[in-house]
Amino acid sequence: MKDILCKYLKKLWENTVLVCRMVKIEHSIFALPFAYMGVFLASGTWPEFKPFALLTVAMVAVRSFAMAVNRLFDINIDSENPRTRTRPLVTGELTPFFTFCFIAVCAVVFVFACKGMNELCYKLSFFALGWSAFYSLTKRFTMLCHFVLGSVLGLAPVAGWLCVDPNFSLPAILFFFGVTFWVAGFDILYATQDRKFDRNRGLNSVPANLGIQKALTISTFSHINTVIFFALAGLAAGLGWIYFSTLAVVGGILIFEHQVISAEDMSRVNMAFFTLNGVISVLLFLGTFADIMV
Repeated sequence: MKDILCKYLKKLWENTVLVCRMVKIEHSIFALPFAYMGVFLASGTWPEFKPFALLTVAMVAVRSFAMAVNRLFDINIDSENPRTRTRPLVTGELTPFFTFCFIAVCAVVFVFACKGMNELCYKLSFFALGWSAFYSLTKRFTMLCHFVLGSVLGLAPVAGWLCVDPNFSLPAILFFFGVTFWVAGFDILYATQDRKFDRNRGLNSVPANLGIQKALTISTFSHINTVIFFALAGLAAGLGWIYFSTLAVVGGILIFEHQVISAEDMSRVNMAFFTLNGVISVLLFLGTFADIMV
């Protein structure tokens, strides 16, 4: 009996590691800093430990939920795409049943974390889950899927704000739009890798529908809007020179991101997607944090 239990726990651990790898849990860095910005802006100082901890758990849970749903919905598509054929669900390392259980656990954890924040967050948690799952279907019928994904991550600063102050505010809404355009811009760049496959498979994306050159233009336009909305959000929140100096650096990074990619050379798209955008989210949070503290 003991041996059976040990084998079961070992298998459970191995599957958990695999599913965390599949959902790229380390990429929570894209959304978490913006959620923390919302917490600090709403608090005006160091937030209490409880809302901070609950927000962290909720953000990791809902992102893992959304990614796992996406992998489960796209299992047939991923099996046909050379870039995604090594994903655990495709190779059989993970079963759809285990993935479904993981999704259910993440949803429950997220809802209970939101319930611990306040009543508004609890009520909105069901919408957040539904919207996060809905994104996975959008590329089947619209090339605006990048902006739907952006709006999912754009909920992060709003969630952070509502966690502390259950009232919608102008700074949080402006940060929502800033994050939405930021994510859409770099997701369009990332989607250039699959443009031929998506077109042949009947899937929608800006690169597949409009071509690389127009996709790069729309991505650039999105990132211009990103800086504009982040600037407006900073003004609405009463932030000062530290934040706006940081925002200027972020703008410079976005310009560089578009300089290293061109229609003739997309070889550095992963560097632009993962490295530079990870830096942007952390940097903007640190600038906001320093401005509030100082």
